[in-house]
Amino acid sequence: MSDSLSRDFDELEVGDRFVSPGRTITETDLVSFSTLTGDFHPLHTDVEWAAASEFNGRIAHGMLLLSYCVGLVPLDPAQVLALRGFERVAFKRPVRIGDTIHVEGVLDSKQELDDASGLAVFAWKIVNQRAEVVALVKVRVVWRRASPAALSAAVVPEEVYL
Repeated sequence: MSDSLSRDFDELEVGDRFVSPGRTITETDLVSFSTLTGDFHPLHTDVEWAAASEFNGRIAHGMLLLSYCVGLVPLDPAQVLALRGFERVAFKRPVRIGDTIHVEGVLDSKQELDDASGLAVFAWKIVNQRAEVVALVKVRVVWRRASPAALSAAVVPEEVYL
C-alpha cells in the first residue's frame, strides 16, 4: 500500500494509488447493519425471499459496503479533516455473505480550498476476492495543508461542509 494517504495535501499527486486491506462480509454484518439502520429489506434479511429473487440469495446492503470501505481505507486522522461526500456511486455486482472486499483507489483531482485545507477527490473501486468490481464511487475528502497558515488554523471552515 502507498504511503500517499499519510501525506500533507500539498504532497499528494494526482494519480497516487492505494490498495486497502480486505474484509469478509458475514451473517452478523447483515443482521447488525439491518438492526442499526432499520433497513430490513428481505433481500438482506429473508433467506427464502432472497432465494426467489433475481439475485438468488441474500446480498449485503450497498450502504454497508460503503461504510466498511470508509473504515478499510487508511485515511490518516492527522491529515484528513472531514469526509465531504460520495459522488456517482454505482453498485455493479451483488456482495454475498462470505465475499471478501477491498478498495483500490486513485487520486483523481485535488483543489486548494484555503490556506488550511484542500479537497482531494478519489476514485474507489470496491473489488471482491474474484477480482470483480462490485462498486465504483468518487469520494471527496477535506485534507489538511501543512502551510504555516494551516498550522495556526484550528477549525474547519464552515464553507467546507456546503
